[in-house]
Amino acid sequence: MIEELLKGNSQFSETVFKKNIDQYRDLVTGENPKVFWIGCADARIQTGHITNAPPGSLYIHRNMGNMAPNHDWNFAAVLENAVVHLKVGEIVVCGHSECSAIRALDEDLQDAYIPLWLSDAREAKKRVDSCIAPPRTPNEQQERWKQIEIENIRLQIENLLNFPLVKQAVNKGEIKIYGLYYDLNTGRLSRIV
Repeated sequence: MIEELLKGNSQFSETVFKKNIDQYRDLVTGENPKVFWIGCADARIQTGHITNAPPGSLYIHRNMGNMAPNHDWNFAAVLENAVVHLKVGEIVVCGHSECSAIRALDEDLQDAYIPLWLSDAREAKKRVDSCIAPPRTPNEQQERWKQIEIENIRLQIENLLNFPLVKQAVNKGEIKIYGLYYDLNTGRLSRIV
């Protein structure tokens, strides 16, 4: 696979990069993204492609289940850089359909790290399960997972607002926060929050 990636990069540098050389040269001088995008690490979702966003416009953090955890130094450092230094004007939490992280909430995983990581989404599952009857059909199960995926977006926005630097920026009107949901079946983003 590495050879395919290198071949793909060679094609990119000879076509897209050369065709847009001025745009890419501008990116060398520094980054000035407008949006901090928190998305899932799922390999089926390529953020720049699904938004048709040009290089440099999105500052992206991806992790399993599009989490905004209050206990993760990596996430906190990226968030701080986005808000304090890059001065993004918008933060997006983007969840998606068919999310394996959300589905894993129903499994008794014996992994060392995944169950710990997923603890930041358990509240979304709990909220949904308290409002609906247990699913009896595959369609009802699909709908339940979708509701948990969407509730997890809301939950992660709540987590973001627990960071004092985010809460302060929101209160000052310096940042707006949005929740988006990407449907793998249609290729469409929809606004949740």
